[in-house]
Amino acid sequence: MATTDQEKYDALLKLTQDDFQAFLYDCDGTLADNMGAHTDTYIRVAAEEGLVLDGAIIDEFAGLPIINVVEQINTRYQTNLDPEDFKARKYKIFLEEYIDHTQPIEYVVNHLKNHAGTVKIGVVSGSSRIAVERTLKILGILDLVEVMVCAGETIHGKPYPDPFLKAAELLGVDPQHCLVFEDGNAGVQAAEAAGMRWVRIDKV
Repeated sequence: MATTDQEKYDALLKLTQDDFQAFLYDCDGTLADNMGAHTDTYIRVAAEEGLVLDGAIIDEFAGLPIINVVEQINTRYQTNLDPEDFKARKYKIFLEEYIDHTQPIEYVVNHLKNHAGTVKIGVVSGSSRIAVERTLKILGILDLVEVMVCAGETIHGKPYPDPFLKAAELLGVDPQHCLVFEDGNAGVQAAEAAGMRWVRIDKV
């Protein structure tokens, strides 16, 4: 029998009841049910370059900045895609055709809403700030987020700890008192490297 959103929320609530001072949420695939859209845009830009891309690679490297994902694609497929050009074209398609249709992952969005004002709230994403801000606005939670750390705003992105450590610093919270919500391996690795506890958000 399928698990309801309420059951998922209740389970998440049990995992997050501790002395946390900040909750740090990933955006794509954690708050926003948009990984299918991101995968489609990767596949479309790759097709323009004559590459038939297996979308599974996007799930595999979920959370990495686009430039790093393209580097992984180049390694896997022995291609020479220009990461910056690919990123620009991908964002253009995503922002023009997909983002306005973004749906929430309800139980995670509700968790954020119900804890805003009780703990500090940050969003740490491998996407660009413009995409993250628009996504959070569409989800109706932009005004609840105190700090955002997005792609290119630290020297290293996920799976390095830098983005989470920057968010903690901006919020004025010790990393050990932060809890991370993530759907991707890179984000989990980054949280662990930052000395933060984490919760894995199911894709289903």
